Amino acid sequence: MFSGGLLAGGTLTAGVLWLLSGLFTPAPAAGRQGLIVVVALVAALRDAGRLPLRLPQNARQIPQDVLRRHLVRGAARFGFELGTGVRTYLSASAPYAMAVAVLLSGGSHVPALAAGLGFGAGRALTPALRRLSGNGEHWDDLLARRLNVVTVLCCALTAAAACAVPA
Repeated sequence: MFSGGLLAGGTLTAGVLWLLSGLFTPAPAAGRQGLIVVVALVAALRDAGRLPLRLPQNARQIPQDVLRRHLVRGAARFGFELGTGVRTYLSASAPYAMAVAVLLSGGSHVPALAAGLGFGAGRALTPALRRLSGNGEHWDDLLARRLNVVTVLCCALTAAAACAVPA
C-alpha cells in the first residue's frame, strides 16, 4: 500500500505539472529548454555543495497519527503524501530539476508520467533496498557516502537530457 501510494502521488504531481506545462508552450522552445538546463545545473551545484541555496519546501514530517488510525489506509496515505513531493522534506535538488523539466517541456504526457512514476518508484526502492540489505545501518552508511554523487548525477542527467532533445 505504501509503494502504491508513492507511485500514485508521484504520478499525480507529474500529471498536474504536465497540465500546467501548457501555460508555457507559447514561450520559445529553445528558451524553455535553456531554462531547464540552467535549473538542472544550479541543482547539481547545490547538491555538490558549491551553491548554498534553500529549496522551497514543506520541511516537516508527515504526522505519525496517519499510520496509527488505520495501518493499511495510513500506509497508502503516507505513501501518497510522500510521493507527491510537496508534503514533506526533500533533501536532494534533482526532484526540483525534474519538476521544472516537466513543467517547461510541454509535449506528450508520457515522459511526464514516467518522471512521476520514477520519482515514486525511487522513493519506494529506498526502504525496500534497505530492508533487503540485511543490515540497515550499514546500508545507511553506504547511502550517506554516495548520496551526493547520486543526486549530482541525477541533476546532470536532467540537464543532458534537456540538451539532447531538439528545441
